[in-house]
Amino acid sequence: MSVQRIETVAVVGTGYMGGGIAQSLALAGLHVQLADADAETTARNHERLLREGAVFEGAGLFPRGAADLLAERLHPCGSLEEAVADVDLVEEAVPEVPALKLDVLRQVDAAARADAVIGTNTSTIPVKVLSAAVEDKSRFLTVHFSNPAPFIPGVELVSGEHTDPAVVEVVEELLARMGRRSAQVADVPGFVLNRLQFVLLKEAMAVVEEGVATPQDVDTVVSTTFGFRLPFFGPFAIADMAGLDTYVRGYGVLEEGFGERLSAPRLLTDVVDAGRHGTKNGGGFYDLGPEQLEELVAYRDRAYHRMRQLLDELGPSPLARAGMARLPQRDDAPPRPDGTTPEEPQAQAGPLTP
Repeated sequence: MSVQRIETVAVVGTGYMGGGIAQSLALAGLHVQLADADAETTARNHERLLREGAVFEGAGLFPRGAADLLAERLHPCGSLEEAVADVDLVEEAVPEVPALKLDVLRQVDAAARADAVIGTNTSTIPVKVLSAAVEDKSRFLTVHFSNPAPFIPGVELVSGEHTDPAVVEVVEELLARMGRRSAQVADVPGFVLNRLQFVLLKEAMAVVEEGVATPQDVDTVVSTTFGFRLPFFGPFAIADMAGLDTYVRGYGVLEEGFGERLSAPRLLTDVVDAGRHGTKNGGGFYDLGPEQLEELVAYRDRAYHRMRQLLDELGPSPLARAGMARLPQRDDAPPRPDGTTPEEPQAQAGPLTP
């Protein structure tokens, strides 16, 4: 691989995700070529990105001078071939339709420089599926930004069987310049982000279908309890601080109620059986000495206090003040938690408690 540092980029697909990625790259100092289905769509989306940039700058969401930087560094092109012809990285960000992505990637592969890195912003499709469109698979990988791209810092990097490790390194360096945090994950459907996110949504919907809680109350529980912690700690760190032995006992209760699908994972029971119960005895999934533990607790308490202050400052979201749309009801749907039937109105949701 001859690209040692990515300085020029093409984004193919300039809708909501691709446009946000392009803005982020431009604000990090790169010149970004834009291409979409046709020149008219590209020009229209380019104008939208400039308008958004001015609005975001005015609202304090982008730094001062951002609108001028975007005007200087975002370049609409007349065709895909023109956009990708002489750049270090091409990031494909068309809709999550395998056939469409494969078609666009074939065009990119044919028109891009032989040494250009080719990335896809797919959120679920494995590299091994999409790499079929790229002749030199060593230069291809998933670079998965999250929505909204200008504001979410995490990026998943997924290598295929043939991806050159040097390609991953040069993309990681670019993401660091952009102020992003990247994680390398294995090439499986959904990767990590959406595998976890989709499972949470599926279980949340099961909770509603079973009549345990309304959608509004599920959202309140998630956003004001374990979701409140997630900006600072992932599930392994949270479990360590709660006590892994406590989790094993909790899984026992869940298994009694819901069966084997909610039994304690083998990884967890093995750690507990080895005497590692989390921060309470110095080690679980993480190893912490006494000074590190004291530092962690101080950081945790400070972080949660600041999060509470931020939520108080922002106030409840518009969704917290809105009524829930009427949901389709199954014939076998259980009564709602408030005792109403599907034909009866529910009480308006109250504001979220930060």
